[in-house]
Parts: sequence; structure tokens; C-alpha cells
Amino acid sequence: MTTCFKSEKGKQEILDLYDQKLSSLGIACEYLQLDTSFGSTNILMTGNPSNPPIVLVHGSNGCAPIALETYPDLHKTHRVYAVDVLAQPNKSVGVRLSMRDDSYGRWMHEILRALELDSVILAGFSFGGLVILKTLEYDASRISEVFLTAPAYVVNGNPIKALFKMFIPMKRYMKTGNIKYVERFLSELFTEEDEFALRYLSKVFLEFDMDFSPVPVIRSERAAKIVTPITLIAAGNDLLFPGRKMLKRAKKLFPSLKQSILLPDSKHVQNKAQNKMIAELISQRDDGSGDH
Repeated sequence: MTTCFKSEKGKQEILDLYDQKLSSLGIACEYLQLDTSFGSTNILMTGNPSNPPIVLVHGSNGCAPIALETYPDLHKTHRVYAVDVLAQPNKSVGVRLSMRDDSYGRWMHEILRALELDSVILAGFSFGGLVILKTLEYDASRISEVFLTAPAYVVNGNPIKALFKMFIPMKRYMKTGNIKYVERFLSELFTEEDEFALRYLSKVFLEFDMDFSPVPVIRSERAAKIVTPITLIAAGNDLLFPGRKMLKRAKKLFPSLKQSILLPDSKHVQNKAQNKMIAELISQRDDGSGDH
């Protein structure tokens, strides 16, 4: 099996943390290993099967349990499918797809088709937003609406700032093993402290082959063809994908932009209260439109 884990021991330590996170949520989940043409994909399923379906897509260097935590309580109103993205530190196969073609869109469409999901909501954070936008570009026929939080693929931040505030501390940690560099990295990305993220990423940085290729941005002619309603939540203090810059471009790019929200004090990763607000927004699915 293709893997991005650097050792069997490191893999087990990371997957133990995956299981600990899932257990801490107190949500009864079923596992499904789905064969796709890109490789085996793990999916966590929870909530009443008769409820409306929603697919959750986690961010880079993440996993499905983190997505379930990021969008709390949706299992009470929806049938939730939290997907382990390929080539991330989780239980899917380590086949890395290109961000520059339609691979992620084809992969997600295979998942939706295999699960027989129609009129499904997709919700994704960060890199999960890129996966969702790639899916809308490729084939949006099964998707009723999407919710994107601090998504990749709309705008990029200042690469020099990212180098000094994120990449260099990460590399220093990988060289020295000193946890203070992970704490410095997280303080730039997270709105509030996250003890699990500290434990998880300190393992991932050492034991997982991460993807450092630059994130592309969607071309205007492709965005113009998207007709699926989009709700976009941007973070005002986002180092990676600056919120005000994102909303400004999104309003020009997406004719189907239904709602745009700026969280002015949020860093790239939202705090628990903001995540709760976003999940409630999804569960209510307000049919109005507007800006906040």
C-alpha cells in the first residue's frame, strides 16, 4: 500500500492520536473503506441515515475526526460523511493527487456516486475548500450547496511572511525536536490554543511526508461557470489566505456566491465559538443572502 508515513512506528503513533480524537468527541461512527480509482478512501459516517446528507472535508495535515470537531453537532441534524483526504496523516491511502488538474474533483465525485448521494451539502475548511471547489469545477450535479471556511484556492497570502512565521519554525522543530517551535507555528495559525493540535502536528512534522507544493488559485473563467450556491467564511487575521483579500476576489469570481462572512479577529483556524456558529449556519441553511 502506498504510504506517506515515514515509519510504521510513526504511523501507529499518529493513528493512535486519530483514534483518541474520535473517542473524545463521544460520537458513534461507522467506518467505511471505499475503493476509488485513486486508492482506498476512509470515511467516518454518523447521524441518522434518513437525515439530509453532508460531506465534511478536513484541512491539510488533518483527518476526519478533526472535521467532525470543526463542525460540531451536525450529526444531530444531518447524515454526516467525514472523509479522510488521500495522502494526509489519516486512514486513507497515501496517493498524492495534483492540485493543478481535476483529480480531486474526480475523486470526490467517485465518492458521492459510490455513496449514492444526491442533493448533498459539502463543507470544508482550508485545503478542504480546494477539494470542494475542484469538485464543483469537475461535476457539481450531485451537490446542492457548499460552505467554505478559510478555503485554499481563492487567494494566497504573503509567501515571505509564511516562510518566517510558519515554515522556518516547522523546519527548526524537525531539526531540533524542540516543542517551542511547534507552539510558535501554531500561535500564527490558531485563534485559540489547541492541545490536541500540538500533540498531533508535533508527530506529523516528524513522521509524515508533507506536501510543500504551492497552492494554486482558481481561474476566473472556471469560477464563473460554478452555479452551486456558495457560502464563504473568511478569517480577518489569516496568514495563509487573508480574509479581506479573499472576500474581495470571491465577490468578483463567483456568480453563485450566496453569502460571505468575515470573522475579523480570527486567525486561519477558528476558535470553538466560531466553529459552532458556522455549524449552526449550515444546519439552519438560511435561504436568504447577504454579507456580514
